[in-house]
Formats: sequence, C-alpha cells, structure tokens
Amino acid sequence: MAGSAVTNTGPSVITGDLGVSPGTAISGFPPGLVNGAQHSADAVAAQAQTDLVTAFNDAARQATDGALPADAGGLTLVPGVYTASSTLGLTGTLTLDAQGDPNAVWVFQVGSGLTTASSSQVLLTNGASPCNVFWQVGSSATLGTDSTFVGNILALTSISATTGATIDGRALARNGAVTLDTNTITRPQCAGGTTGATTSGTTGTTTAGTTGTTTSGTTGATTSGTTGTTTAGTTGTTTSGTTGATTSGTTGATTSGTTGTTTSGTTGATTSGTTGTTTSGTTGGTTGTTTGGSTGGNHGCKPGEYGDYADQAGTDHGYDCDPA
Repeated sequence: MAGSAVTNTGPSVITGDLGVSPGTAISGFPPGLVNGAQHSADAVAAQAQTDLVTAFNDAARQATDGALPADAGGLTLVPGVYTASSTLGLTGTLTLDAQGDPNAVWVFQVGSGLTTASSSQVLLTNGASPCNVFWQVGSSATLGTDSTFVGNILALTSISATTGATIDGRALARNGAVTLDTNTITRPQCAGGTTGATTSGTTGTTTAGTTGTTTSGTTGATTSGTTGTTTAGTTGTTTSGTTGATTSGTTGATTSGTTGTTTSGTTGATTSGTTGTTTSGTTGGTTGTTTGGSTGGNHGCKPGEYGDYADQAGTDHGYDCDPA
C-alpha cells in the first residue's frame, strides 16, 4: 500500500492485494506479479489508507517496554513494545522469541528511519507469528539487498525494498511510494479472526484420474474489510461414497467441504478398477489475532486497540488482529 505510487523493477511477486491512494500510479506489473487485486485510488484503497492512519497512530501511542540501541542486530527480544528514538538499523540477525505463546506481539516504534543491511534477517522462534510484528516508522524504511524481513511496516513516508529483499508481512506507506526491485512479499495467513467481512484462502480445482494427471491452481483475490461478519473455514455440502457399480476408488463426482450436510454411504456392487474424477476446492477465510506485548504490561488486542481497525471489504490492507 502506498500514498503516492507503487513502482516495481524485475520479477517481483506479491501474494496479497496492492493499492495506492490518494495517488494513482502503479507501474512494473508485469514483469511483477500480483496474486491479488489491484486498487488505484478507488474506495477500497482510500479506506485502506484511513485504516493505516489509525493503525500507525495506535502503534505510536503504545507505552514502551524498553529502548533499542542504534542497531538491533544480534538482539533476542521477547514480546513487548520497543522504542528507537531516532533511526534504527539492523545488521545480522534480530531474533524474536515468543516463548511458546502464538499470540505474542512485538511493536517497534522507530522515531525516523529504519534501514536493514544486506543479507540481514528477522528470525522468529518458539511460535512467533509474522502477523503479530509491527514496525511503526516515523519517516521511511529501506530493506537491504537479499535481506529477509518479517512483519508489518507502517511507514509515514515511503518504503524501498532493494534487490532480492523479501517481506513476510505487509509494506504500507502513508504518504510516499513503495518501490520494489525483484522482491517477494507474502501476506501471512493468520489463525483465528476478529470482526470484518474477510474472505481469504485458495480456490482451485484438482482433477485426478487413472492417468495420474493432476491439475491444480490458485485463483481469486483476497478481500478484506472492517465491517460485517467473519467467515472462516469451508462451507458446503459433502457427498461421499460410491453410487452404482463402483470400481476400487471413487466413481462419480465428489465434492468435499468442512461445513454443511454430509451424506456418506455405499450403494451397489464393488469391482476392481479405477474410474471417475475427483474435484475438490477449498475456500476459506482467515484473519489473524493481534494481541499486545507481554513485557512490561498488556498490549493485548481488545476493544479500542488493534481489533478496531479490521480489514476492509475488498482489500487486505487493513490492520485487524490477523493483523495488507
């Protein structure tokens, strides 16, 4: 998400939606690939920017649990809110240790710029989730060549990912541009959910038969919003079994789902052989849970905090508790 423009060079791959508002410019796709929807100054992008402002301000006002040195490389941090009064660098490895708590949250408050060195990395251990890592940056963020970054960047100005940098999370710039160069950005799938009409997952058709040929695909964009109800899981009617003369396998069409009415049975004679096709698809939704840090106080996801800016319908740039 950018305020002015999103530009790309090289075969970048974004898994999730892309948007810009109030600017309109999106360039470099192709050669870049967006596995999701693109929103240029439309209502969805405008709402995403509104949510970004809310999230940015919320993260900025969290009470700090500790001060960061000028370079966070080599540190191991338990959940909490950490503050760098001016710039913050990252050389080498920063380890985030959840101590076995999958809901552990880290909030990094950076007064001005965030810069990561080439080949640096953010490493998650003991159940830490990229959904629950937030970087509130007072100006701009620059990710070094071939660096591995984790979490949701909420930058006041701009975000630049140099060649080969990867992000397991979101890149969200309020006023400036997001600039990419042969990068991979993956919006993480987060367990649980809060409030918001969210449909997320993989929709595809798999056909398999006696020749062993399998065709599978992923289609559709992930959409999210701040109002409505959350639907998680797979809903459908499941019919399973053999009807008629069934040959050592599945004859007829089998449609599977996890919620709905299930009818199972066997009718007719069973002989040897294999015929039929199987088609299955899964459409499911997930939104993550954002809870507060566990060091120095409770920064949990409760009314009035992260849960109040859930994903907006038609975009995944919201900042709910999964937490674009």
